[in-house]
Amino acid sequence: MLSPNTYEGKLIVVEGIDGSGKSTQIDLLHKWLQAQGRSVYFSEWNSSELVKATTKLAKKKRMFTPTTFSLLQATDFGDRWENRILPMLKAGVIVLADRYAFTAFARDVARGVDRQWVRNLYSFAPRPDIALYFRVPLDIAVDRILSARAKLKFYEAGMDLGLSDNMVTSFRLFQQRIVGEYDRMVEEFNFTVIDGTLPIQRQQQQVRRIASAVLDGWRGLPTPRPMAVAGGGR
Repeated sequence: MLSPNTYEGKLIVVEGIDGSGKSTQIDLLHKWLQAQGRSVYFSEWNSSELVKATTKLAKKKRMFTPTTFSLLQATDFGDRWENRILPMLKAGVIVLADRYAFTAFARDVARGVDRQWVRNLYSFAPRPDIALYFRVPLDIAVDRILSARAKLKFYEAGMDLGLSDNMVTSFRLFQQRIVGEYDRMVEEFNFTVIDGTLPIQRQQQQVRRIASAVLDGWRGLPTPRPMAVAGGGR
């Protein structure tokens, strides 16, 4: 189980299936917090340079099993946690994460990996101060992805699971499994559910209200002010 965040900084994460709109919302929140003079650090899922080349090669050659995929993703997260996220939290920075350990809890289990085993992999990571789950009907999310992508990717579509020979059908079935895992985590991890079908502006208003309630009265690490230029020229 994930323990509470005891660091000086604040940790805010967004979760949801592909096409839920979470990335748009956390980007807007990032800009809004920076405009307030807050020190903010952004971290994205599967972005560690340590394992990027290995992940790319293994995906290209379709070498992953569900367990090896889970372990490599955990390595990616662990590297970012140790070298980026943790130092920022200790310094009093607001960390925004586009996907967190819950993504592994959903995707890995949807691939058939043991639920408790995956949770144990990430037991070092604290619970976020805010965990926003953007919930959308599966058909809407799938339509958003298919309209934005020329082609689905093999693992993205869950083709390694043998759910269907048709990539779109496989993607839909895989995403449905992931939705099931997210929904069971809502109460377990105290997710705040956001209706991902609402207009973007209304969603962002909700996100800002939730963030403001947590950050009210909390100072954190202020953004350094630019130094005045010596000499005071015209």
